[in-house]
Amino acid sequence: MTAAPLELTILMPCLNEAETLATCIRKAMGYLERSGVRGEVLIADNGSTDGSQEIATSLGARVLPVPERGYGAALIAGIKGARGRFVIMGDSDDSYDFENLDPFVAKLREGYDLVMGNRFKGGIKPGAMPPLHRYLGNPVLTTIGRVFFGSPSGDFHCGLRGFNRDAILGLDLRAPGMEFASEMVVKATLQKLRITEVPTTLSPDGRSRPPHLRSWRDGWRHLRFLLVFCPRWLFLYPGLILFLGGLFGMGALLTGPAKLGSLTLDVHTLLYASAAVSMGFQLILFWAFARIHGAREGLVPEQPLLTAFLARFGLEPALLTALGLFVLGLLLGLAAIAIWGSVRFGEIGGHGTMRLAIASMTSMLLGLQLAMGAFFIAVLDMVRARR
Repeated sequence: MTAAPLELTILMPCLNEAETLATCIRKAMGYLERSGVRGEVLIADNGSTDGSQEIATSLGARVLPVPERGYGAALIAGIKGARGRFVIMGDSDDSYDFENLDPFVAKLREGYDLVMGNRFKGGIKPGAMPPLHRYLGNPVLTTIGRVFFGSPSGDFHCGLRGFNRDAILGLDLRAPGMEFASEMVVKATLQKLRITEVPTTLSPDGRSRPPHLRSWRDGWRHLRFLLVFCPRWLFLYPGLILFLGGLFGMGALLTGPAKLGSLTLDVHTLLYASAAVSMGFQLILFWAFARIHGAREGLVPEQPLLTAFLARFGLEPALLTALGLFVLGLLLGLAAIAIWGSVRFGEIGGHGTMRLAIASMTSMLLGLQLAMGAFFIAVLDMVRARR
């Protein structure tokens, strides 16, 4: 006779948590017994050497060995190995209350795919979170995540969260480290999963040793992930600012100096404006590369406007535009040489020739960047077709 399927897996990652693991398991087991929820407690062990596995087994928890080190690696393996329809994950350091999981289960039963805990709404007990994390790290990274991706979560890095196992498996989560917490929220938001949050209390952990978390290293890994996963903020917006600002500067200075209050902007400023145009255009191309590759690898959703633009403006139109820019640059260069020739290739007075030279160089450089960028996008298309 086949056993009835489990509704809930309470998942805890573990690496040498002998001091607090038993307390967490007893609380989780107590919740399952009190609530009547058919479930299990699963320990994703990351290679503990302090007897954590024996403690878990003796208390009736199931232990899943995970050879690959890392918070994310342990949880990814644990999610795959879970037997419950729903999974509630939480750290095994006794900082989260496994006896009060009813709000998570209720939201999961209502049909939400991801239920985030919110420690700022539920309460952070004295000493539970370092001031650096409470007032800088978590608020800043959460705000970036909300702005970049439109996520409804008010606490991106809460370690206590529940989810529909199949929905989260469909996200193909890969981050092996602490940035796994951000990856889950970001991908769930991008894939339009139903997300909500419930207040959660955070208590000081019960360990005598320092936590595995390293503030600056892991904070940077979270920030790096958010930037890489949102190329419009990493590449597109800075690129547009540089490109359009540079074009405006060039337009104002190509015909002569410009006054800005007591400042006189001349050919030297024009040179920097030209550099801004080139750097901005390169960043915009990088945004296009990242969006195309990310969408085709299933990392981010398709960008409809970019897809439609590329469908109409393919390799050949791009190359013709690039050729036009390059020829324009050559003509401007020839004009500069003609002015130089008028003084028998001697010393040139004024900055008129330099302005032409800068415009010539900018136009040719943009043409070359556009041509190489178009060819690279064509290569990405070839790779996709081959797959």
